[in-house]
Amino acid sequence: MEFHVLSFEGPDAYSRAGGIASRITGLTRALADAGHPTHLWFVGDPSLPGEERRGDLVLHRWCQWISAHHPNGVYDGEDGKADDYARSLPPHLLSHIRKTVEAGEQAVVLAEEWHTVHAVVHLDWLLRRAGLRDRVSILWNANNVFGFDRVDWRALSGAATLTTVSRMMKLKMHALGVDPVVIPNGLEPEAFARLDSTQIREFRTRLLGRTVLSKVARWDPDKRWLMAVDIVHAMKRHGGAPLLVARGGMESHGHEVLGRAKALGLTVRHRGAARGARGLLDALGDLHGTDVLVLDSHLDGEAKRLLYRASSAVLANSGFEPFGLVGLEAMAAGGVACTGCSGEDYADAGRNALVLQTNDPWELIGFMQRLRAHPSEERTLRTQGRTTARHYAWPSVVRRNLIPRIEISRTAARAAGPTAHALA
Repeated sequence: MEFHVLSFEGPDAYSRAGGIASRITGLTRALADAGHPTHLWFVGDPSLPGEERRGDLVLHRWCQWISAHHPNGVYDGEDGKADDYARSLPPHLLSHIRKTVEAGEQAVVLAEEWHTVHAVVHLDWLLRRAGLRDRVSILWNANNVFGFDRVDWRALSGAATLTTVSRMMKLKMHALGVDPVVIPNGLEPEAFARLDSTQIREFRTRLLGRTVLSKVARWDPDKRWLMAVDIVHAMKRHGGAPLLVARGGMESHGHEVLGRAKALGLTVRHRGAARGARGLLDALGDLHGTDVLVLDSHLDGEAKRLLYRASSAVLANSGFEPFGLVGLEAMAAGGVACTGCSGEDYADAGRNALVLQTNDPWELIGFMQRLRAHPSEERTLRTQGRTTARHYAWPSVVRRNLIPRIEISRTAARAAGPTAHALA
């Protein structure tokens, strides 16, 4: 199969804004590593080549002429980019797909999020007009509910098979009159890279006697940052020695969160961290009297793995979480993942994760006290979490979930005939 992946976000620093970039990077890499020629059409860095080949993966940086006037990342000027993407990409993509199917190969289009909806509908129309639609599979995926009010669901359902990342998201979309297929997110191989045991010991030695809670998420009310602050306050008020290591984003809610911490009498300190595990360890020095450590610089994969592995718990709980990639990353690192109870289908309470179902800080505090009293339960959570995460490695998700779904939709389309409403 030849894959064409349509997404705003991608592997460039300019194109990274959150979990979608990680998803797209991991998915396209897994497809290419499996031997499928793969093309990623994304809103890339305007200063880099318009086309770049990386083995079986070809990067196509679209909308560069617009991005050159919007230096603040992929979503700077997003409406103009979405319009240009929908207008200019499908005719160009049609020529690629025509060559593929005329050579007797299968073509698959995988599109992501509301920004690509009009491009998908346009491409579907072009393929039908060219008599090629029944030879091309088109899937469109929703990672969250952002932009749902801008989607023409009837037109999109007629143009593509709809997918999403969790059962909860499926129910959300059901309410809109559509019936998507669940194909979960995945993890890249680096998520499972082994850590230096001496660095784990150094982390814990530097913070000896502290209950270290880590949280990496956007400053967003849905991420329950205020609850994290309340947990630290409650622990400290009852004689504990907690430390919240926080890495947020650029969102304004961060001011409210840190204001709440200070109002509760918590001491907040800001620090940058150099790259890698060593950079994180250097940022953890001399934290006596600090209750909340805010990391103001980017954490790369190695630093996050060390933080997740060495923390007492990773707060990946949200009020609304379509999938919960951070919780799964924490599991892969061997950490104690503490998730919410929404879209985290991988979390099995008490077996591979702590699952919080209320806003009461004492729910987590009670779990932490139990793990301290029963160390074997903590070891089980870490071991089972890592085992679970391996089932969500991208090569496994592609082989187990994505490819079979494409084959099923093709079979259904052939059985229905060329004039029927196609599933692919």
